[in-house]
Amino acid sequence: MTRKNKIVLVVMILAGLVIFGYSLRGVNLHQVSHDILNLNVGWLLVALLCIILYLGFEAVATKVLVESNGDRLSWKDAIRIPLIEQLFNGLTPFSSGGQPAQLVALMQSGIEGGRASSVLLMKFVVFQSMVVLNFIFSLLIGFQYLEDKIKFLSWFVLFGFLIHLAVIIGLLMIMYWHNFTKKMFDLIFIPIKRFTKPERYLRWKTSIDAKVDTFYLESVRMKSQWRLLAKVALLTFLQLLFYYLIPYFILLALGKTHVHLIMVTCLHVLIFMVISLFPIPGGAGGAEYGFSVIFAQFVGNSSKLVLAMIIWRLLTYYFGMFAGMFATVIKPNRINRIVPKKRANKLVFLFFFKKSLDLI
Repeated sequence: MTRKNKIVLVVMILAGLVIFGYSLRGVNLHQVSHDILNLNVGWLLVALLCIILYLGFEAVATKVLVESNGDRLSWKDAIRIPLIEQLFNGLTPFSSGGQPAQLVALMQSGIEGGRASSVLLMKFVVFQSMVVLNFIFSLLIGFQYLEDKIKFLSWFVLFGFLIHLAVIIGLLMIMYWHNFTKKMFDLIFIPIKRFTKPERYLRWKTSIDAKVDTFYLESVRMKSQWRLLAKVALLTFLQLLFYYLIPYFILLALGKTHVHLIMVTCLHVLIFMVISLFPIPGGAGGAEYGFSVIFAQFVGNSSKLVLAMIIWRLLTYYFGMFAGMFATVIKPNRINRIVPKKRANKLVFLFFFKKSLDLI
């Protein structure tokens, strides 16, 4: 971690303490302590297990993707990747630091840079796709509740959905309409050229063109590996499912046994969209507010609502960050690329077979 990252980490921890303290204003602290003592530890441990499984399934998905092409990744390093991602996602606006941090971590494990980029690209596409699909399902179930109870928040949810949907549409356009998409980017850059220096414009334009071309080339390979993508999609679905279930088990730990499993889970999916809109690292402030507003109808008691929010935030944000801090100091097992002989022969055969077809 750089000095800047350490400063941001300290700031976010202090910000969290301030937000928790502000949330506790006007709440009977004696009642809060009573609620803590009466927590159902069993359900609380299940909620903790859910966040561990969330990180675990991502580690499995990463290992599956890395090893699909002959590379090797130890389980220690596979688990290290999502933890580092959680740390740097939590330290950067819009979770923008997770991808570069994972790239560095994979390269530290001996994975070639281009291959590591390919793995992260496939993970990103599958993750975004599953987020959008889960949201569409949750929207059908939980949006009416938001519309009736907290109408103003429903617009934030829709806006967050549109952002994620736009990302997926953009990726699909690159995959299936590569040349058309590049022409669209050329049109977008016309007004930018008028308001930026030539050197900066050229740097941005070159970078965007390179990323579009790289994604297109990787997407061609991805489309030929549909079984692998289906496997990773299933792992990602399970990963997100355990994450979305966390508030339900927190409410059970607080004694709210009457809550509806599907409704609570779907509302947590909607909170995920609200958090993505806030440019502050970790969606600080917006995440806590969104949780409190959405789940107020289920908890009722103000002290239990604040306690539920604090537990939820500790599990879904701070747990991953602190685990990521330990992951950064763990030395990776640098394993060189090893392609089994039979697989190598098969790859050589396929290469020359494709070349022969091109010549016909």
